[in-house]
Amino acid sequence: MEKEEMQEIYTEFKHTVNMSASALERWLKTEASKSVGWDSGDGESIGHKSGERIIQILHKKKTDLTSADYKHMQKVNAYAKRHLAQKPEHPKDSNWEYSLKNWGHDYRK
Repeated sequence: MEKEEMQEIYTEFKHTVNMSASALERWLKTEASKSVGWDSGDGESIGHKSGERIIQILHKKKTDLTSADYKHMQKVNAYAKRHLAQKPEHPKDSNWEYSLKNWGHDYRK
């Protein structure tokens, strides 16, 4: 991955993930967070696992990010973009909102 592409991914990620690491940690502990998403095969949803990975990324300095981190950031960006395009008529307290928050984006902000 080239530096320019990495910078684009990083910039988009910082815009997309608008929850702080601590806010995301609190959210992931809620029953609402655990109630949505596709099970990854071990009882935890893919989005919930992604949220945990996002927290790890948010705690890192930019210079410490790995290529795997950038790949996950790219995945988060793509998911949020697709999900935001599917906004329901009544998004507040919906599975749509909860799933999006698992991926670090609070649409109400």
